[in-house]
Amino acid sequence: MNNKITILYIDDEPINLQVFQYTFEDKYYVITAESGYEGINILKSNQEIQIVISDMKMPGMNGVEFIKLAKQEFPFIKFYILTGFDITEEIADALNNKLILKYFRKPFNVKDLQTAIEEVI
Repeated sequence: MNNKITILYIDDEPINLQVFQYTFEDKYYVITAESGYEGINILKSNQEIQIVISDMKMPGMNGVEFIKLAKQEFPFIKFYILTGFDITEEIADALNNKLILKYFRKPFNVKDLQTAIEEVI
């Protein structure tokens, strides 16, 4: 077992998943999912996931809805939102209620994201 941190990244756009994987795979063990539903299933079968970064706008279930659901079952995982838009009331509430630790703008700043990850591990 290596001691790389395991991160789950959820985004409905395959190109974003590839960019994230490529950017962080040397430093972290990256698992990707294309929806919140897939994310929940992955969390259930991967006990080693410590950090989840989710896109906000996704069909079926948005990022905050996914995190609300996931956090009930996995309260110790650190959750983050990635959004291509300005902060919404829903994201602000998620921050205030400690549902997420932080939100990041797309395109993500690698250094910002890495700093946030390093802070919690």
